Amino acid sequence: MSIGVILFVCLIVLLLGGIPIAACIGGAAVVAMLAADLPLLNFASKVYASVNSFTLMAIPFFMLAGSLMATGGMSRRLIRLASALVGWITGGLTHVMILASAFFAALSGSAPATCAAIGGMMIPEMEKKGFPPEFSAGVQCVAGTIGPIIPPSIPMVVYAISAGVSVGEIFAGGFIPGIIFAICLMIVSGWICKKKGFGMESKTEFDAHEVWVAFKDSIWALLVPVIVLGGIYSGVFTPTEAGAVASVYGLFAGFFIYRELSWKDLKKILMDTAANTSLVLLIIGCAGAFTWVLTIQGIATAIGGWFAAVSSGKIIFMALTILLLLFMGCFMECCASVLMVVPILLPVAQSLGIDPVYFGVIVVMTLSLGMATPPVGEDLYIAASIAGIKFEQEVKYVMPLVGAAILAIAICAALPGLVMFLPNLFYG
Repeated sequence: MSIGVILFVCLIVLLLGGIPIAACIGGAAVVAMLAADLPLLNFASKVYASVNSFTLMAIPFFMLAGSLMATGGMSRRLIRLASALVGWITGGLTHVMILASAFFAALSGSAPATCAAIGGMMIPEMEKKGFPPEFSAGVQCVAGTIGPIIPPSIPMVVYAISAGVSVGEIFAGGFIPGIIFAICLMIVSGWICKKKGFGMESKTEFDAHEVWVAFKDSIWALLVPVIVLGGIYSGVFTPTEAGAVASVYGLFAGFFIYRELSWKDLKKILMDTAANTSLVLLIIGCAGAFTWVLTIQGIATAIGGWFAAVSSGKIIFMALTILLLLFMGCFMECCASVLMVVPILLPVAQSLGIDPVYFGVIVVMTLSLGMATPPVGEDLYIAASIAGIKFEQEVKYVMPLVGAAILAIAICAALPGLVMFLPNLFYG
């Protein structure tokens, strides 16, 4: 276990030093390999092996599709539809922001993309209607974490590859938890608005005609999850091919249907997608080497054995897992955490009779919340930047909403039948 101590101490020191997450994970793995006298050539081979996957090609495609749809006018139309559906409820634009984030989650699969796309339009609009910028940023920060829960989802793709489960099956498992997540956020944010008197003038009257008009205007956006997920579940194409189809669809809609996409936009989108893909795959590669060290040194087995020893049953194990993941999410990127957790905890979960698809949904839900928790939650900084405030100012509103999100996670963890309803329906 001395190698395990070196591995984790190195990781923590590098994280505290503000080093980029990929370098933290890779650096800790290299130091541990040197301490264990393992050939460093193994590091390169494990990094390569971790990213040498056809299924992982879905990640750049879904990133590209989300950017095309955000820039090409789909996000604006989804916001209009969300406003028509829930703008009349107490809290008005707060609920619009959360519902629009849920809609956009079905297009992007990414928390930062959801936060930036919806927040970029909603936060300034909410400020005009009298909402404090720190509240608007706080709501969007947590609402953005719905992005990886409702499919398609980049962390779910990573989990599926690591755990050896069907991507389509875990995608199906994310629908109902994503809806529960959004409802919990709407309840708590509505209560805050009522208590503080935020945005009372932003409420609108329910108008069935406006709902119909907004629905027709956003139909091309709403068809994306139908085409992508319908194609996966029907076996017409793989998740990777689904990402490619979504990208082509977003390109076509942006240029020829909504006509809001330009060649200049496309150049920037392609460059941003390439940069973000490189970052994610570098993290995945380094995490692959890290988990190899965990496995080859028996560290994963030892930690898993401890979890099995202190867990007297499924409930205790899931509670401990959620607590661990909430802590990890505060310091580590979601995909990297997924890759570290799977080899340690999944064998224990399966030994207790826990379905790997259900377990994966809870893992992704919990780790996604880390995007909204300090000190390194990416959504915190994105939302604060849009609102023009320091991220510390939004934290007081983020924490009650994080509590609502934890409640949603607890509900889904306690009721596995909810999570597995659609996977059993489509794949049972």
